[in-house]
Amino acid sequence: MDIAQIGIMIFGASAIWFVGRKESWKRWGYILGLLGQPFWIYSSVVNEQWGILIMTLFYTYSWSQGIYNYWIK
Repeated sequence: MDIAQIGIMIFGASAIWFVGRKESWKRWGYILGLLGQPFWIYSSVVNEQWGILIMTLFYTYSWSQGIYNYWIK
C-alpha cells in the first residue's frame, strides 16, 4: 500500500464520518475531505485515470463549497 492509498483511506473515511455527524464539529469533515484531494489527484494522474481525475476535481470543488459555507460564510 503506498502513501496515496493511505492518505485516501484516512482522509476520505474520516471526512465522510465527520460530515455525517449532527454535532457542530461536522464542519471539520470538509477540511479533512479537502486534505485528501491531493492524494486522489496524484493517484489518478500517476495511473492515468482521467475519469477519476475529473471526478476528483468536482469533489475538490464540492469540499471547498463546504469550507466556504461552514467556515467562511
